[in-house]
Amino acid sequence: MSFAAHYLKKLDEVEKRFEELTAQLGDPAVVNDRDKYTQIAREHSDLSEIVETYRRYKKVLKDIADNKELLEDADEEIAKLAREELKELEAEREALEKRLMLLLVPKDPNDEKNIMLEIRAGTGGEEAALFAADLFRMYSRYAERKGWEVEILDVNPTGLGGFKEIIAMIKGKGAYSRLKYESGVHRVQRIPETESGGRIHTSAVTVAVLPEAEEVDVEIRPEDLKIDTMRASGAGGQHVNKTESAVRITHIPTGIVVYCANERSQHQNRAKAMQILRTRLYEIKLREQEEKIRAERRSQVGSGDRSERIRTYNFPQNRITDHRIGLTLYKLEQVLDGDLDDIIDSLITYYQTEALKEHEQVEEAA
Repeated sequence: MSFAAHYLKKLDEVEKRFEELTAQLGDPAVVNDRDKYTQIAREHSDLSEIVETYRRYKKVLKDIADNKELLEDADEEIAKLAREELKELEAEREALEKRLMLLLVPKDPNDEKNIMLEIRAGTGGEEAALFAADLFRMYSRYAERKGWEVEILDVNPTGLGGFKEIIAMIKGKGAYSRLKYESGVHRVQRIPETESGGRIHTSAVTVAVLPEAEEVDVEIRPEDLKIDTMRASGAGGQHVNKTESAVRITHIPTGIVVYCANERSQHQNRAKAMQILRTRLYEIKLREQEEKIRAERRSQVGSGDRSERIRTYNFPQNRITDHRIGLTLYKLEQVLDGDLDDIIDSLITYYQTEALKEHEQVEEAA
């Protein structure tokens, strides 16, 4: 993987921009303008890693040149030390070049966003609903490990403790960047507790991970909404039968219907229903954008194709397999307890590598 001259040119431009931003952050006029200061500080922070890596890279190149000069030294002991250090420096140079090329790949603008997590039971009846509950616990435990907040927006439970559907917001720095590859069909193979014959059943659950939409991302016109209120049904005591706290919002242009009855007040349910609607409309917007650039992009990073079976959880063999990257781990219990980093890190590495290949092809064609 050669480190072409155009990469160095881009890195020089990034470093120059970083220095300009550093100077602006010390300008009293910028400091006194809160919005401008926040914007500049964010861009400065986004560029800091690539600039630090590039400066280390330039230092390594200088050290390599210095050591090559020492190889010509008459003192054999000095030349020997230079050869040993050169091996380490060359290895670091290669690692830094690969890292810099990855850093130059355009970032997903949604990576730092919170996410809306939707888990729905698929084929398999009650067993699928129970596994939907297992997956929600898995993501909740993972969020807990990361210090993220989990807020349930809507839930449709079953009598045995499963979920036909559960929608939650996970709030935390980089939540979407870590969980965006979880979208898809998750298959489970295990002996249900209700199965007396000990036969292994296969069930499926659909997971969707959507970046949280902010008001600036999606425009929702009041005249496009049909809002109905009604009495909630289900758990919640006598209160649910006395007041019309449940809210159903229909987005007329798209036909999307959102129902929320999880909270005790109509105001809270309406706010959560709007949050769900906004994020689903944002998903449509993102898919339309992907359609436009699909001809130019071979790698569908983060597209979250829900029709594809992405992972299998095999309980009898304590095995979990991610079919997209051919990764198999024998630590199912730990994974379901939220130990997801091995899988997520492998997925990120894979998709970053694919994005880098695509980026290089675009650069060569330019």
